[in-house]
Parts: sequence; C-alpha cells; structure tokens
Amino acid sequence: MNQVMKPGRSVGILGYGAYVPAYRLSTAEISEQWRDGSDRLFLPVKQKSVPGMDEDTITMSIEAAKNALNRSGLLPEKIRAVWVGSESHPYAVKPSGTVIAEVLNIIPATLAADLEFACKAGTEAMQAAIAFVGSSMGEYALAIGMDTAQGRPGDALEYTAAAGGAAFIFGPAEESIAIVEGSYSYVTDTPDFFRRSYQKYPEHGNRFTGDPAYFNHITGAVGALLDGLKLSPEDFAYVTFHQPNTKFPEKVARKLGFTKEQIRFGLLSPHIGNTYAGASLLGLSDILDHAQAGERILIASFGSGAGSDAFSFMVTDKIKGIAGKAPLTSEYVERAIAVNYGKYARWRKKITLE
Repeated sequence: MNQVMKPGRSVGILGYGAYVPAYRLSTAEISEQWRDGSDRLFLPVKQKSVPGMDEDTITMSIEAAKNALNRSGLLPEKIRAVWVGSESHPYAVKPSGTVIAEVLNIIPATLAADLEFACKAGTEAMQAAIAFVGSSMGEYALAIGMDTAQGRPGDALEYTAAAGGAAFIFGPAEESIAIVEGSYSYVTDTPDFFRRSYQKYPEHGNRFTGDPAYFNHITGAVGALLDGLKLSPEDFAYVTFHQPNTKFPEKVARKLGFTKEQIRFGLLSPHIGNTYAGASLLGLSDILDHAQAGERILIASFGSGAGSDAFSFMVTDKIKGIAGKAPLTSEYVERAIAVNYGKYARWRKKITLE
C-alpha cells in the first residue's frame, strides 16, 4: 500500500545546526599505511573527518543542537522531546539523549531516547519528532543524527567512515522555515552491513550493498513519496541522498530523474567522508544554508539492514530570518586540520597499551 505519512497537524523545521570535527585524515595516508599507496578505489573521497580526543557523539550533538537553538530562537525548556540517532553512542547502557538534554537545559519535562538503524538513525529521529509534534503531544522536539568514525584498520570502510552530523528542531508549521509535506519509509531484511554486540567494528555483506540494498530502498522510498504527493523530480530545487561514497548518490539521482544541478548542494562526502547517521542530515543542513522561500527539498536516507526514509520539505519566508545566527555547514566542512594515521589510530583507540 502506498500511503505517504503525514502528521495530524502541519509540522516543520524551526531551526537546524551542523557540526563536523576540524580534524581530517587523507585517504592517501590510509592507502599508504595499508596498501603502499597503490589503492585508487576511494580517490574521489580525498579525506574524512575525524573526532578529536575529547569528542564523541554526545559532544558533537550538543554543538549541532546549540546551532539549531540559535537559529530557532526557542527557549530550550520548551522542547519536550530529544531523539538522538547514531551508530556510535558512547554508552551501551545509558542514553546520549539525557546528557544532551541536561547540558542544553532541556529538562526535566522531556522525553529522551536513543535510536539505531545504521545510517538512517538520524532520519528515524526526524520521523519521531515529526510524529510527536504532529500528534500535539508536545509543541517542539529535537532530532539529531550524529556519528563518529568507525572502521576496522585497513578495511574498505576505514577510507570513508567519518564523523559529524546535524540537529533539527521541529514545531508548528506557522513558525517554521521549512514545512514537512510528507514522508515515506521503506524497509526490508537485507543484510548488507552489520555488527554484532561483541564486535568492535561493523562488516559488509558485500554482494548486497548496491542494488538490493542502497538503490532498491532509496528508489522505493522516493518513488512512493513522489507518487503519493503527486510530485515529480522537476518539482524540487534540491535533493540529497545518503552518501556512503561519491558514486552512489550521483547514480541514484540519475535513476530517479534528478539532475546534477539539483544535487549541487548537500553532496559533502568528497570533502569529509561518510558521516553515517549524520550524512543525509548534513546534506539537508547544507541545502537549507542556500535555500530560498518557495523552494522544495527532497531528502532520502539509507540505513543498512535495510531501509530508507524520504521527506519532502517546502521552504517558507521565515528562512530569511535565520541568516548569520549560526555557522554555515560549509564553514565546518572547509576548516581542516590534517592528522597522520598514527594520531588518528591513537585517538580512535585502534592502538591500545596493556
């Protein structure tokens, strides 16, 4: 059944904020370490973002959420729910959401929860926030997608597994800079990527990664959303997809009928790698930095396991009022402090002393 999901009342984004760590590890350095510099497979991804010694999903989420609050002008205590989507929560048993809520003074009358669905955990948080506000259980909700770099040393994932993400505050449409027109979620049991509880690093079910996983789920979600909303690719000014590498989002855009012009903003993986739960949210953040009133935006995530969430947003006149209230996504992307592989391995605890 093709049933586009719409909230009971009209909901939108009041504020948003990005965060990407300043440190960068070049893929050439990774290649030199493990393959004598002979590997050209990940050449389009020049470098990936790496969290510093004192950064994790919680600290980065706080920075992104502060930016979202600054843009919204909202008092923190008015937010009634905090959802944090990530593959890399610092604690196995202790929520990231409660720490974030405490630091930002979004307490104590608050619902807080952590979400996991590989790289679409961030858009899961968005779905929860939209439903929460749309059902009038609360006026405002905070959704975050954030991750740190994860990848086994020398594995293909290590070339692109990066760090960063974005936060979004959802509330009534009349206060919003971008209104949710509808969403669609598409999931199946496709085991393309997984990590059991006792494993430190995730691994790929290689043959499933492309067509049965990424492409099938994104085209399924986006196709159903467009059909349900009676829209076509030409109706959108911008589009962003999950970015495990540079080729996949460009290929799925062509398959769905979108142009290079429509994805000119939001394609960040060549500069910072794959930020997992934060990837498609960072793309949306970058697009909102440039969007104008009356423009329509499409976002589609992908999470291994597998699933995709697709959303359509319509930008409002209120977008004009947020200029200069927080750093642009590009400012975080463009700042870069190079680190060598040894420092990266020590920071990420790939090297341990007994």
